[in-house]
Amino acid sequence: MAQGLVKGLTHSKRFVVREEHTATHLGSGDVAVLSTPSMILFMESTALELAQRYLPEGKTTVGVGVDVRHLRAAPVGAEIEVRAELLSVDGNRLVFWVEAWWGDKKIGHGVHERAIVDREAFLARLKKS
Repeated sequence: MAQGLVKGLTHSKRFVVREEHTATHLGSGDVAVLSTPSMILFMESTALELAQRYLPEGKTTVGVGVDVRHLRAAPVGAEIEVRAELLSVDGNRLVFWVEAWWGDKKIGHGVHERAIVDREAFLARLKKS
């Protein structure tokens, strides 16, 4: 579906944990540390950027699956590095291995799936629903 989008591609991105990323802010917990939903957001964003570099104009990806483990906490102010590796390409389905690191400590990992879609057709289908 997109030339150059092949198994083994990698991308990394850095994020700083801010108050709006905490479990207390999002309501997913009552401790002011990086929330699982925010860690997943960081992972999805990193995989999206990797894929988007290889897609033609008008195409994008949408998240369709997440299976991750949140292994340890990270405080507000921590710089998180998220890494994504493209594990497979099957038609319009992309599967990524994603990891989140705080320094030398792995704080999360797992599998994230995205589907390649035509942006306009995708939005048009929503309007018909």
